[in-house]
Amino acid sequence: MKMLTADMTKLLDKLYNLRGEDSVVLSKMEKERELAENTKERTTSEKATLQEKIENLTEEERVLGEQGENLVTALSSIKTDDYKTVLDKLKIDFNPDKLSEQISKSLPETINKVQEETKTAQDELVKVETEMNTAIATIEELAIRKDEALENQTRLNEYFELALNGNINITRDSITSLLEKFEFSEDECREAAKILMFPEDALYEYEEKLKNTEQPGKSISEVFAEAKENVTDEVEETKENEETTEDIPLSPKDELISLLTELGFDYLDFTNNDLEKILANYNETDLRHNVEFAQNHDLKLDLFIDSVELLYDKEFEQKINQLLEVGKEPFDIYLNPGVLVKYDNEKLENMINTLRDSGLDPRKVPLIAY
Repeated sequence: MKMLTADMTKLLDKLYNLRGEDSVVLSKMEKERELAENTKERTTSEKATLQEKIENLTEEERVLGEQGENLVTALSSIKTDDYKTVLDKLKIDFNPDKLSEQISKSLPETINKVQEETKTAQDELVKVETEMNTAIATIEELAIRKDEALENQTRLNEYFELALNGNINITRDSITSLLEKFEFSEDECREAAKILMFPEDALYEYEEKLKNTEQPGKSISEVFAEAKENVTDEVEETKENEETTEDIPLSPKDELISLLTELGFDYLDFTNNDLEKILANYNETDLRHNVEFAQNHDLKLDLFIDSVELLYDKEFEQKINQLLEVGKEPFDIYLNPGVLVKYDNEKLENMINTLRDSGLDPRKVPLIAY
């Protein structure tokens, strides 16, 4: 068993945080949501105040213009001689012409100031509405992001449960693509994928240490004794082999992994089920031949990742040659490996003959239609 290093522990601490309610991702979203909600509440209040202010200023402008015009009209109809006696006795200095002139001069300036104040309030209203709409959009976006984050968290927890039960059947790409959504680096994604796909190397130890901290009083030896009871017989055998000398022969699975690595594969691209399927039909000669034949005909190794059956297919070369003879390009074959899985050599030949008998050119018929 590999030692649970400080770097592995740090990475697992980060992963386990993402599994719980106190996930840094969810906590960050919650803070963003609270900030957006506060902004929405503040700007909603400011918007209502500004709208009321603008309405009042608009009405004030209307009244000033209307009353000013009426007053000037009224003053123009007044003759001071008609009121001379009362004005003199009361000592009132009333000059309609002078007053009308003052109104005509001051009223436009006053109305202009009201208009400027209205324009300032309207500009402020635009800013407040923009800020409010941004906050509302942020709240809606965060709701979507939170749903996605919870879905990703659920998937992450499912992967961990499968790994801890020794039944994980997830490809490395599936794991790394999920972790990329949590903004893990490429190196972290790769290391985390190894930990999950081969939990006996570190995950079991970390999990048991975690349980031990939750159940004080148990010794380390007791914790590891319980951990060993929860893993599969295969994991137990692997542990025993790793703890003995290097002279002990590799297990069939380790031999297969070694061969795949030698041939240029990244074994983490295969699930445990894939490896078991290959082992059940394992023939090193066939496997080597099929891989070398594919490489010699410009077929990428990815062809075998999604269709592991082709690694031990004894008719692989014959079927490829048939497709090449009718004019199919290697890249077309690479994109449609299902044809090679679907047909044995005889049935593929019959399919090609059927197309020809129907007046069709097999080269022009897309492989996906075969």
